[in-house]
Order: sequence, then structure tokens, then C-alpha cells
Amino acid sequence: MLQPPPARPSMREDEVDTPALLIDLDAFEFNLDHMVELLAPTQAKLRAHAKTHKSPVIAKLQMMRGAVGQCVQKVAEAEALAWGGIPDILVSNEVVGASKLARLAALARIAKVAVCADDEAQVAAIETAASDAGVRLPVLVEIDVGAGRCGVAPGPDAVELAKRIAASKHLIFGGLQAYHGSAQHKRTVAERRTLIGNAVDASRRTVEQLRQQGLDCAIVGGAGTGTFQIESTSGVYNEIQAGSYVFMDADYARNLDEAGAPIGTFRHSLFVLATVMSVPNKNIAVVDAGHKAVAVDSGMPTIWQRPEIRYVGASDEHGKMEVGSETAAPKLGEKLRLVPGHCDPTVDRYDWYVGVRNGRVECLWPIAARGGMH
Repeated sequence: MLQPPPARPSMREDEVDTPALLIDLDAFEFNLDHMVELLAPTQAKLRAHAKTHKSPVIAKLQMMRGAVGQCVQKVAEAEALAWGGIPDILVSNEVVGASKLARLAALARIAKVAVCADDEAQVAAIETAASDAGVRLPVLVEIDVGAGRCGVAPGPDAVELAKRIAASKHLIFGGLQAYHGSAQHKRTVAERRTLIGNAVDASRRTVEQLRQQGLDCAIVGGAGTGTFQIESTSGVYNEIQAGSYVFMDADYARNLDEAGAPIGTFRHSLFVLATVMSVPNKNIAVVDAGHKAVAVDSGMPTIWQRPEIRYVGASDEHGKMEVGSETAAPKLGEKLRLVPGHCDPTVDRYDWYVGVRNGRVECLWPIAARGGMH
């Protein structure tokens, strides 16, 4: 059930009901613009990943700054974006099941939609859905460039699958999906560069073998917030699928560049606003944001601009914090900003973004694709 918004425009931030999902609009807009600046000298374009923000509003802001389209992981996310007016969407994932594929093919009547495949049986199912809907669907071959998750082997296996797609009158060979997810959170540049170097080599080799068979790759896509600067300058990747850069969660902030600074100098713009609900003693405080309010799969949230306070444990409705011995404990009712460890699943817990600037609520944006698992 869609929940009522926890705030209204012009309200002070400290009046917002909690837990609430805040966007610091100044930091958010800086991140949007900074990605444009970083990609400008390269040949790569941004196809921002909407699995992070799940919002046609944010997608439009990205596309106003030159993004060529959006990525999603689920058909439900594609539907939310297409119905919200986004014209170019790639499901950067495999879609299995006749009902899901029928929904995807139906979207091709209102937007350009594409999907990934790594198996001939899957291609046949996509072909059937496209034929039934009377549309032609672009299909990218996903190759495993080292993550060991989805994807056909680079080289001959990928070429054979591409030839199968290209031979169909209902499908269009769209290129390669070459995402190395496990490289995104390697902390040092050297680790990330090694892994992505291998991914680039595998992608380059596959592109050349496809070219020899008369198949051009309109898209060679992949990369994420942790590695996009490597792929974008590779001369192989032409679409960058970064998503978390718009928010910068606590886990991504642990990645370092060559100077030992956080990657890309993106700013934290997403916060869970929480209220101190109990102060049982001077060293412990409890906020009203636990598992149901913030994802902890990538580590506990940090307390914004309060390093002397550590969020140490979550239960369903409680977040336990330890307070340094030399620090005064937060007061009962005090509002604190939490920086999520992992932004994507944190966003999926909320119906609304509360956009704030200079301590005041400026806007409310619905999270249209929240819960879009199908």
C-alpha cells in the first residue's frame, strides 16, 4: 500500500516524520553533473542504472544531462519507467517466463526496450513473445567477464548466440552486456584495474570475432560506480551503466582512487532520517530505523557528520548506536541522518523521496518502481 508522504514542501527537515528517505538536492545535483564531466572526454555514454533510484523523475534528470537511456533489472522496473515517459530502456538482465516476456514485449509499443540473454532456449522464448506482440526486440548477449554469475563464455559461444539472435525476423542483435559486478567494491585501484582489464580484453576479443561474422555491436555495455572510469576509457565499452553514483552509499565510499580519496569525488546525497527514540545511558542511543528502514547487507550505516557515534546493530524497528566516552549522547527526539551501507535495497523500503535543500523540504518524489521484483 502506498504510504502517505512523511513531509510536505517548505517543512523544516527536523519536522519530517521518520524514518524517511532524504535526498540532499545540492549533493544529488552535483553528482549528476559530475558524472557528465567525467564522461565528457571519453567516447562512452551514460545509460544510468535505475535499479538504484527506481524513479522516472530521477531518470528524466539524468537524461536531461545527456544519458542515452536507463538500465533496469526487472520488467516491473521497465514498466514503471516506460509508463513514466522514459523512451529507451535496457533490461540488463535475463528475463525468464512467458508472462514476464509478454509484458516486456508489450512495452515495445510505447518505448524502445531491450533485454539480455545467455542461452539459446531463452532467445527462443523472447522470439515467441516478440512474435506474439508483433514487435521486434533488441537482444544483447551477456558474456561472463569474470563475475561468475550470468553470461555465456566470451568468444565463440557468444558469437554463436549472437548469430542465432540476428537470424530471427522478430529480434535484433543489440550488442554485448559485459558487466563485472564483483569488481565494483574492490577497494584499491590496482584490484579494480586488474579485474576490469580482463573484462575489457574479453569484450574486445568478442567484439572482433563478431565483426568477422558481419555482426556489429551497437552497445557494449557494463561498468558501475566502482569501475566506470576504467571501462569508459577502454575504447571498447560505449555505454556505462553506473547507478549508485547519484547517491553514494557508505560502502562505495570505502573504495579509493589512486590518491586515496573516495572514487570520483561523488558526494553522499541519500540519507535515512531517523529519530532518537531512547537514550538508556550515556553510551547508548537507539533510533527508530532498523532492518525495515535501512539495508545492512553491505555494512551498518554511518552517522552523517557524527563520527563519534557508531551504528552497531539493527533489529526490526530499532537501530542501536554506541556513543564515544568523550561525547554527549544525542537527545531524545533528536533527528540524525544515516548514510546507508547499500543504497539500492534501502531505497526499495520507501514510497517517497523527500528532497531537502538548506534545511527545508523542497520536493516529494514517488519511488514508482518500489517492490518491482517481477
